Amino acid sequence: MEQKKAIIAMSGGVDSSVAAHLMKQKGFECLGVTMRLYDKECNCQCELAGEFTSKDIEDAKKVADAVGIPFEVWDYREVFEKEVIKRFVQTYMDGETPNPCVECNHYIKFGVMMDRMFALGYNYLATGHYVRNEYDAVSGRYLLKKAVDATKDQSYMLYNLTQEQLSHLVFPLGDFTKDEIRQMAGQQELVNAQKRDSQDICFVPDGEYAAFIENYLGTTFETGEFVTTDGKVLGAHQGMIRYTIGQRRGLGISAADRLYVVDKDMENNRVILGSNDNLMEDTLVAYNVNLISVDSIPAPIRCKAKIRYKHKEADATVTQISDTEVKVVFDVPQRGITPGQSLVLYDGDVVIGGGVIR
Repeated sequence: MEQKKAIIAMSGGVDSSVAAHLMKQKGFECLGVTMRLYDKECNCQCELAGEFTSKDIEDAKKVADAVGIPFEVWDYREVFEKEVIKRFVQTYMDGETPNPCVECNHYIKFGVMMDRMFALGYNYLATGHYVRNEYDAVSGRYLLKKAVDATKDQSYMLYNLTQEQLSHLVFPLGDFTKDEIRQMAGQQELVNAQKRDSQDICFVPDGEYAAFIENYLGTTFETGEFVTTDGKVLGAHQGMIRYTIGQRRGLGISAADRLYVVDKDMENNRVILGSNDNLMEDTLVAYNVNLISVDSIPAPIRCKAKIRYKHKEADATVTQISDTEVKVVFDVPQRGITPGQSLVLYDGDVVIGGGVIR
């Protein structure tokens, strides 16, 4: 019989703490691990992605002690900067809007962390994500499914997972609601039972991403023109990285009608403004596509598609146009389809796969 040995990725938050408790209950030999990814004090919207404060490490250690498992801190600051922060900065410089939590999952948690897990002789990684992982005997594939608690579901962030990775992943929280997890933490008297959920990108805790990028690069971005879709100059913008598709606030433009960022002309350093109608599109192409529930999409399929984490799924027809690309045509035009963001496809609760919007 296979020995059940699991690394528990612990952020110092309540979700990963209860995951550790549940894994110990299931009879796994566990090692709690907190990742050191960045040097500054911060919080993070991802359950695993921001263990940079001494308080978080201290909380994780206290929980590991309470659960009765050993605990270590693994230093991934160098690879985090290379694979997450630099990609984040470059994507903004290219005029797109990045999704750093997806990159962190791909390169760090389920990349180098799993590599080290195997090297140490552990065969499972457990995280505090709200998502389900089930093996389907009919298809012979692991299926990534939405969490029972729809308000906490994080399947959108995990579309890059492979069959090999899923075969070694455990998501203990997928069948519980957030309230049940907090109640469980309270019953176990875990130190972080009532710790608040953080919301910011881990390395930009104040949300001022433009200031972060300028500080990181040691430069400022040139001002340029705000222009309408028909070319009329309306005023000056404060640097291209400060604007994203669909943005309305913070433009500093007075107009009779509401104006939104509808495009970015990087070559000419112009931000294009238009009406809400100008933001509505029914077609996109996504690249770097990873499919989970199927090997390929040989013929057009009907499914639900999501273009942002908080976006409501929409009915669409999906056609695979290359090994790594899909074309999506929505039944009803969607607002603010944004290059750089993730597209994720669903068949009910099952994640078909996803990619990056071109």
